[in-house]
Amino acid sequence: MKTPKPSALPWLLASVLVIALDQWSKAWVLASLPEHVAVPVIDGFWNWYRTYNTGAAFSFLADAGGWQQWFFIVLAFVISAVLAWMLARTPRGDWKQALPLALVIGGAIGNVIDRFLHGHVIDFIQWYVGSHYWPAFNIADSAVVCGAIGLALASGLMSGKSRPSAEA
Repeated sequence: MKTPKPSALPWLLASVLVIALDQWSKAWVLASLPEHVAVPVIDGFWNWYRTYNTGAAFSFLADAGGWQQWFFIVLAFVISAVLAWMLARTPRGDWKQALPLALVIGGAIGNVIDRFLHGHVIDFIQWYVGSHYWPAFNIADSAVVCGAIGLALASGLMSGKSRPSAEA
């Protein structure tokens, strides 16, 4: 009988780290930054800018009347549960798959905590060039994006390995 390989569930510690950094940064923002006032970090590129988002990415459904808060909470829990299930089926040493899954879980739960505590997500990183501004975001958002990119790259690498070469 073959011994099962250990799962990648210990990578959830990376999720916990993302949640802790995200919540610490948001506590700092609430204690230190004025609302809706740009505080330059790097002139012409980066501001601290405390704002709130009741919607999803790019304020999607932000003005939907309140039901979206619960929709996004349930959606984040469902997605996190599916990703945790995937993590449990991933070999522990497969960091190219495990780390991105953990980042997305941590980011999703970090923003869910905001929705429970405040009824909205706290955003504070604002990037811009000239008069072109990227929507404000936070550490949880960054973890979700980095995790999604990592999953896409890992998927692309895996599909490249599984394809037979044209010369064969």
